[in-house]
Amino acid sequence: MRAILGNVSYRAAYVWRRNVDVYLTTWATNFLPPLLEPFQYLLAFGLGLGGAVGVLHFRGLPVPYMNFIAPGTISIAIMFWAFFETTYSSYVRMYYQKTFDAITATPLTIEDVIAGELLWGTTKSLVAASIMLLVLSFFGFVAFPSGLWVIPVAVVGGLFFASFGMIATSLVPTIEVFNLPIFLMVFPMFVFGGTFFPIENLPSWARWISTALPLTHVSRLVRASMLDRLVIMDLAVGAGLAVAAVAAAVASIALMRRRLVK
Repeated sequence: MRAILGNVSYRAAYVWRRNVDVYLTTWATNFLPPLLEPFQYLLAFGLGLGGAVGVLHFRGLPVPYMNFIAPGTISIAIMFWAFFETTYSSYVRMYYQKTFDAITATPLTIEDVIAGELLWGTTKSLVAASIMLLVLSFFGFVAFPSGLWVIPVAVVGGLFFASFGMIATSLVPTIEVFNLPIFLMVFPMFVFGGTFFPIENLPSWARWISTALPLTHVSRLVRASMLDRLVIMDLAVGAGLAVAAVAAAVASIALMRRRLVK
């Protein structure tokens, strides 16, 4: 681990800056999805199912269904924006655009390039979560100041899912194979990660599986923050998620180095 991180320098920030500059060239279309995404989820699930579901309970607090799924929309964005940035987007930069080859012809190392990509994937999660948090706060779905804890959760969760995506990028032989981690990992987390319903409603065996999914813990932390229901155990969950994110980041750098050096 020390050998891997020892090759990461401040120059990783240049890779991050390069991606920021590209992102800002089409800023209008890039900022639009996180602005509209909460409305789509709330209209589809909140208005569509809200009347039938009624009130749910979260840590003893009765919660209208709209308020329950609002944090879920942010959790989904944290996963999607980081994962897809370091899978499809990074793969295109690496394989089709040869951007990685061009950057490593400069004083930057391979580890700098991958660290910059992870930093950028984390940033996209943070930007999306922040915009959605602001939008949802106007509709009264966010309790302050506890709701501000969504920001560090987005950073930690974003790093984890960005690293998860980069690990997938290091292993797939072609871009079409990304369908496998999406079908086997991302989609199950999307539907069973505690975003649309309480996992306590699941059978015990399914509840154990859901508990093992990283998005379940991100969803719980985001929901507890937005509903002002944080407990001391959430600190331990957040710390565990941070350790997992760092471990995944180190693994992704090592695996990508192995792929790029071949």
